[in-house]
Amino acid sequence: MATANVEHRNQEATCYVGNLDPSVTEDLLVELFTQIGRVNSVHMPKDKLTGLHSGYGFIEFLDVNDADYAIQIMSMVKLYTRPLRVSKSSLDKKSGSGSLDVGANLFIGNLDPADVDEKLLYDTFSAFGTIIRPPKIMRDDMTNQSKGFGFVSYDAFEASDLAIECMHNQYLCNRQITVQYAFKKGTTSGEGDMVAEGGRGPGGMPERHGSRAERMLAAANPHREFLSTKTGISGTGVQKVPNTMFATSAPPSVGARNPLNASIPIPMPPPLPPGALPPPPMPPPPMPPPPLPNQRFPMPPPPPPLPPQNNNSMPPPPPPPPPPMM
Repeated sequence: MATANVEHRNQEATCYVGNLDPSVTEDLLVELFTQIGRVNSVHMPKDKLTGLHSGYGFIEFLDVNDADYAIQIMSMVKLYTRPLRVSKSSLDKKSGSGSLDVGANLFIGNLDPADVDEKLLYDTFSAFGTIIRPPKIMRDDMTNQSKGFGFVSYDAFEASDLAIECMHNQYLCNRQITVQYAFKKGTTSGEGDMVAEGGRGPGGMPERHGSRAERMLAAANPHREFLSTKTGISGTGVQKVPNTMFATSAPPSVGARNPLNASIPIPMPPPLPPGALPPPPMPPPPMPPPPLPNQRFPMPPPPPPLPPQNNNSMPPPPPPPPPPMM
């Protein structure tokens, strides 16, 4: 597979693939992304001394639509236990994940350790805005089991506010999750995250993200203008849609009464006036007629009588005379 120069590469048809495992090769990326569309070139920047790739690469498709489809299908798909980060190359080159980290970081608690992984978190929370880095689920160092909470980072507070409004106290995999702004990094907090050094609020309490200062800095971020040009949405706001994907209460237990049936009104007859007799009951339905006998193959009709004998033929012999009387 040829490696195209950056100057001659079609940036709109090129995907950035990040968070790659050291054992991933260009041939493996070609084999993986060829299932989506025709790949024109693959480039994985490598260290000049060690010869190892830097953990990311660029895949150029022949069709722009294939690049968009690859972002939808391959984002957060695990490759060697690492969830892939797939996005448009032009967006990563001009904005960069570091410049988009405005502090819209969310803490997601009470996750199901068995059913919720990074891919499910991405599929769930990417509906509210652009996620700037792969969602992180805290795991045990020895067993790699989920601890039941994780973190999601957006590029704008409009997206994180909408995610809190729509997902807090909702049910994900039959568990009621909590969604709120994470504590800043630094010293430990009750959530298991870190609080920033010097990032404490009044009274020495840990300070969460989403403060007024962070929002003012995010509003003055020059990359907002670039993102609005790329996405067609004013600022980095996200259009608010009604929440129809998740339940607002726990699933009903087995054998419980269906609430839909209870909400359907049952028509009742009007009350009778004083002294009036109720109408006679409805007569029972007539009995069905007895079933007919099974005559799938009826008896054939009797054969027609034989035609008369021809005159030219010999007459039949006369009957024998009766015996004499004794």
